[in-house]
Amino acid sequence: MTHQEHPTAVREAVQLLAEQGFDGMAQIMQLVLNECMRIERRQAIGAGPYERSEARHGQANGFKPKTVKTRVGPLQLAVPQVRGASFYPSVLERHSRSEKALLLALAEMYVQGVSTAKVSRITEELCGCEISSSDVSRATALLDKEFAAWRNRPLGAVEYLILDARYEKVRESGCVRDCAVFSAIGVDSEGRRSILGVSVALSEAEVHWRAFFKSLLERGLHGVKLIVSDAHAGLREARKACFHGVPWQRCQFHLMRNALDHVPKPELKREVMDGLRTVFDAGEQTAANEHLQRMVRKYEKSAPKLANWLEENVPESLSVFALPVGHRKRLRTSNMLERLNREIKRRTRVATLFPNEASLLRLVTGILMELSEEWETGKRYLTFEKQETK
Repeated sequence: MTHQEHPTAVREAVQLLAEQGFDGMAQIMQLVLNECMRIERRQAIGAGPYERSEARHGQANGFKPKTVKTRVGPLQLAVPQVRGASFYPSVLERHSRSEKALLLALAEMYVQGVSTAKVSRITEELCGCEISSSDVSRATALLDKEFAAWRNRPLGAVEYLILDARYEKVRESGCVRDCAVFSAIGVDSEGRRSILGVSVALSEAEVHWRAFFKSLLERGLHGVKLIVSDAHAGLREARKACFHGVPWQRCQFHLMRNALDHVPKPELKREVMDGLRTVFDAGEQTAANEHLQRMVRKYEKSAPKLANWLEENVPESLSVFALPVGHRKRLRTSNMLERLNREIKRRTRVATLFPNEASLLRLVTGILMELSEEWETGKRYLTFEKQETK
């Protein structure tokens, strides 16, 4: 086996793509993944093949064959082995907790009596493989232990807390129910974001939000200076009980959608939306309040219910003006979680129906663990510096 790295692998991949097009994607992935694992081993032990180095810790010890089933078909990989040091390629560690969790969710459908043909068809479409009951038992035990450890890991100080929930369909006592998936994102004092926790429950009632908040606090969450969320009644009451005194930023995106329910005439909707944008885009708090009062006066005779709603609700979405200017745009809505929820939906929509809450929690945990790791090791989301608020 040649030990020449990167350039040869790239040339071979390009040649395969030129000769076979997308039909050769499995071979290309196989080639690239094998090369990436060799490079990662070299970096991990501090030296390349046959290279003498004082920085070396561990010895390359050949390769172990492994078949990995993916959406483009099975890949025959050569997993680099190391003697005298701990090493396992990260690409295989992350192949992929969420996909394994999806396989388990689908397998549980089979156990619960869903059509074998349907389960087989979905798993084949997603991952190019079928699932045996013995595979499910072994993988479930390992995954659940890993996922539970992540969901219960200790937390620390967080500057900003962003909250939201989405719904997935779950079978409960013979009926199909909408099950709420609670998610919490934190931004720490270094400007890095992470997913703090996830939970599932059969509704967004206060008792479920309160249990979720208590779990975050019991794990050590503290120092929150602003909470961003929508105005769901259960969330609102639980937030007041568990985070009393912490300023709340009502999501401006959700508020604008809520406002449409109070506009008496369809032809006024565009006008009201434009007015709210003017309020939200104001340079500072005083100007925003002035724009809001003009809106209230404008509609207090022609649409008094709308005027009352605006006066009562819009101020809840202006807390963001107390933040540094550079933070406002990203924290005036919970859109960060909206994007996360769209990613969850993209990965869960194939399953369509989960057999129980545990199956749903397993899959969502796998997805969020991966996303959180990407955030924590990627670029900072916000910059915390001494900034003047205007």
